[in-house]
Parts: sequence; C-alpha cells; structure tokens
Amino acid sequence: MHRYYMFDRGIMQPQGMSNLRILPCKAQKDFDHNPLFREDFFSDPPRKWEVRYDNSYPNVIYDPDESIYRLYYTLIVRDEVSESTSLAQRAGQNYVPLAGRVVAMAYAQSKDGVHWEKPSLGLVEFDGSTDNNIMMMYAHGTGVFRDAQEIDPARRYKLVTKLDYPGTTGHMAVSFSADGIHWSPLIAWPRYNPQADSHNFAFRDPADGKFKLITRVWKNGLRISAVCESTDFINWSEPKEILRGNGFGSQVYSMPVYCTAGIYIGFASMFHEGDRETEDFDCVDCELTYATHLDAFDYAAPGIPFIDRGEGRYPTGAFDCGCIYAAAPVEIGDKLCIYYMGGNGQHTNFRETSFARAFLEKDRWAYIEPKDAGREGVFATMPFHFYGERFELLTDISEGGSVSVELRDRWNGKAFDGFSASDAILTEENGALSVRFAKPFSSLGTANPCVVLRVNRARVYALRGDLEIQSRRY
Repeated sequence: MHRYYMFDRGIMQPQGMSNLRILPCKAQKDFDHNPLFREDFFSDPPRKWEVRYDNSYPNVIYDPDESIYRLYYTLIVRDEVSESTSLAQRAGQNYVPLAGRVVAMAYAQSKDGVHWEKPSLGLVEFDGSTDNNIMMMYAHGTGVFRDAQEIDPARRYKLVTKLDYPGTTGHMAVSFSADGIHWSPLIAWPRYNPQADSHNFAFRDPADGKFKLITRVWKNGLRISAVCESTDFINWSEPKEILRGNGFGSQVYSMPVYCTAGIYIGFASMFHEGDRETEDFDCVDCELTYATHLDAFDYAAPGIPFIDRGEGRYPTGAFDCGCIYAAAPVEIGDKLCIYYMGGNGQHTNFRETSFARAFLEKDRWAYIEPKDAGREGVFATMPFHFYGERFELLTDISEGGSVSVELRDRWNGKAFDGFSASDAILTEENGALSVRFAKPFSSLGTANPCVVLRVNRARVYALRGDLEIQSRRY
C-alpha cells in the first residue's frame, strides 16, 4: 500500500485546484504529565551540572531489547553567569554568557515514556564525583540513534557530535556503543568540519542504506540546514544545503527528521531575529517540513507552528512559551509521540528548559481544507496508476460536509466511464473513507487517471491504497 500526504506539492496539479489551503495538524500536548522533568540546578538536592539545558537537542529512542525509552540530551554544565544568578534575579537581568561555558551530553531513561529517571552512570567526574548522569563531556548538539540494521553488536548505537572545547573551534567526531551507555573512544572526522552548532541528527536512510546527518551551516549571516552522508559512519561528505528560511526572521536552527511512506518529515526549529519589535523576536517555533529526496526540503505550511509554544512570557509564562526543540517521533500504539525541550524565555536570554511531549495520530501531519468554509475546495492530482482495488482517503468530515471523488483523464478532462463522482461509493472502514466506483479499478487498464476531490466542510490528510504516482513534480 502506498501513502501520499496532502501537503506533498509534488503530487498536486495546481492548475486544477481552487479555494484550498494547507494547514499543519497541531501536535496535542500531554497536559496531564507535562513537563516530564525540568532542569535540576535549583532543585533540592540540586544537580549542579544541570545549570542550563539551553536548546538541549533531545534524542529519544525506544529500545525493544530492554523495553526502555532512552533520552540523550545536550546541556551546559559550567556557566558562571547562570550559576551566580538566582531565579528571582534573572527576571530583571539580561543573560550575557562569559567565555568558558562547558557543554556535555547527559542521559535519562523511562519504562513508560512518562516517568523519567536520571541514573547515576559513574562515567564522568564532575566536582570530584561520578554520581551523575553525564555521559560525555564537551559534546555539543549530539545526535544518537539505534541502528536496527547493524550486524556488529558493538555498533548498534551510533553517535555524532561536535566536540566543543572552550576557546577552540572544536571538531566533529563519532562513537559507537553496544548498550547505548558505554561508548567507544571518539573518532574525529577525517575531512570537513562544519560549524554544526546545532542538533547533529544522524540516521540510516531507508532509501539507499547510507548514513545521513542533518546539521547546520552558515551562509551570508544566516543559519542553513545541511546534509552530509557516509557509508561507514566515519568518513562524511561535505555538507550541502537542504533548507533555508526567509531572512533573519525565519532561520533554521535545527531539524530532526522522520522517514515514512517514502518521504522525509522534518521538525524544523525556526529562530526569529532581525526585528526586536516583533512579538516572536528571539523565540523559536517548530514547523513541519518535508522532502522526497534529501537534496531539498520544503515547508508544509510556512510560518505556522506544528507544536504551539505555550502562553505568556518569561518569567511567569508557560514552561515552553519561548523556544521549542523537538526530537524525531517515537511510535506509541496508534499514535506518534513527539518529545521536545521547551524553554520559558527568549533564546539568547535567561530561560529554564523542560522536557515534554505531544501526540499526533499516524499519517495526520497536515491537511487540505477550503479557505472559504462556505464554498467547496477542489483538489487535483498528477496521474496515478491503480494496480489493485484498494483506495482510501484519510479525512475528517464535519456535520453537513462532504468529499466527492472522481478519476479523470486529465485534471480538466472528462471522468472515465464508471469513475465519475456520481459513480463513487464512499464508506467508512477502519477509520478511513474507502472509495469504490461502479467499475473496478482494473478496468482502467493502462490509463493513469488524475484524482479530483471536491471538499466541503472537511479535511483531507492523505490518499492511500493500491495506487502509485506516475509523475511527481520535483
């Protein structure tokens, strides 16, 4: 079965569309449990190494062998300004960090995805003790993933990081682990050294089996998302641009990705600067992006957050009212769980950061609906080949609303005999709208029809079934 999402402009025939807009589905926050945990610098007893999470760049992995959720996150363990400024004092001051801040990677785990512990790992000494959950010092923006295809048990877990020693430019490095806790000695990249002051998100690409790294570079003063690739996880290619925003006000700070249905879904943290008078100045929103090939991403719905920031402003606002940095989703039952780090203040100012989560129904990333709710919207696709008899629409239809379907020889042509809107038989089956016609799809033979939808007071999220696009516009 193939799936095609309605935000994918490559399947659309724009000449045949009218009165439609694309909106992201809002990830639903877990208000019953959020935040799952916070910085513990001011806790009793305190974790003195959790002085500032900052962006934290979370990596959440479910380990089926151990039946446990693992979280790897970046934090600042030494920061003279944050250490010496109480919460009460922060409200009336600006955060101006001094040279010498020290970053590290820390670890937490959970059996149920809700209740998290920060175990004493005994790996790294901090203030004369190894009783902490620090996993690796000087590791900035670390990306960790569990490689289910790896045949060498010692390399089941893989890590890419920017080693960030105070007073140096640092360098990129990788490491391997059998258990996700104990890591091999770091191996420096032989070539290239991108700025990579971001979430260095690594994964194995299902399209070609190669390792890919989503990182960040700078061009003309702007933050740009870029990709590197490797066949051995040690030798990486030169970074190539894959996504940029729109000037200073919309810059790509980081972008974890999730692979599904032959498409890459990106969770871009968009940084806003350039105009101190705007409401979102120095804040970070999470937007939905996508690509069918890793050479270029696009925005599903530009400028519209996928995870809404909380209400208010520092220091009295919601824990996530200032900045949001997401992890790639984890499947939990019939939903996707998007863990994220939420900060309660501006990006470059004082803020305290917390770990939280939100949920999304599978395949409901974004939707089309009429711009003018009082009139129907028309959606037309590029040609599809139907190789079987299953065809479904993932929809939500309001009371009094409707969705009609027909198959045409071209977007503005005639419906095939037996495949007009009046020939369509639409039935609810297993949470989707099953589409059948007066004739079987096999009667189309070698014809590749365009699908034309008429949408009234309804949302359409995806097409799926025994059909395959014949001509994408990429």
